[in-house]
Amino acid sequence: MVAAAVALAAPLVIVGGGSAQAASCTATTGPYQRQVEQFLGRPVDGVQSAADCTAIRSFQASYGITPTAGYAGPLTWQTMSVMLAQRAAGTTPNRDGACPVDLGRIACVDLTRQLSWVQDGGKLVYGPVPVRTGKDGTETRTGRKQIYYRDIDFWSTLYDVAMPYAQFFDGGIAFHSVEKSMWSPPGSGGCVNMRPADAKAYWNLLRKGDDVYVYGRKPGT
Repeated sequence: MVAAAVALAAPLVIVGGGSAQAASCTATTGPYQRQVEQFLGRPVDGVQSAADCTAIRSFQASYGITPTAGYAGPLTWQTMSVMLAQRAAGTTPNRDGACPVDLGRIACVDLTRQLSWVQDGGKLVYGPVPVRTGKDGTETRTGRKQIYYRDIDFWSTLYDVAMPYAQFFDGGIAFHSVEKSMWSPPGSGGCVNMRPADAKAYWNLLRKGDDVYVYGRKPGT
């Protein structure tokens, strides 16, 4: 049974409040003002207002975009663009056939849309779900891989951090759980970060020797 693709992105309408109020609000109109206004369900006039700034700043605070000044800049719009691409994927993330489905059970990772899902032949088994992949300089490498090592309670001595439900498929690169937003910039050290529930589902679905296919290019890398 195909798992539901839930909570891929934030609601379109975002209100102000919380930690977003800690930053100073900018009155400057950003280069992506209209696009950001439309995404947030604001009146689209291309001119920054106090209400626009409050909504933008709240979005930035929610997803770790700094400074949380309410400016409709490139990073804010890039994050929103990825969210829109994720929503468009719906329940057919492999519509374009980019991830091979003739290999049996396979975990697909689309860096461009920051999405992952599990296929079994032509059948979608789980996902798509949002992921957080490697940042500029530590990009998640592309190509066909195989899971070669699994550790449900892995501890990284390199980063001195827990990596629950770790499934390694390319050197030090693994699927694993994190406790942060999937849209928190700039990205991982190369691993495919997942929400805890999704990492656990992958752990239960995948086995050593299963294929992983990584393709595309993460925006900003």
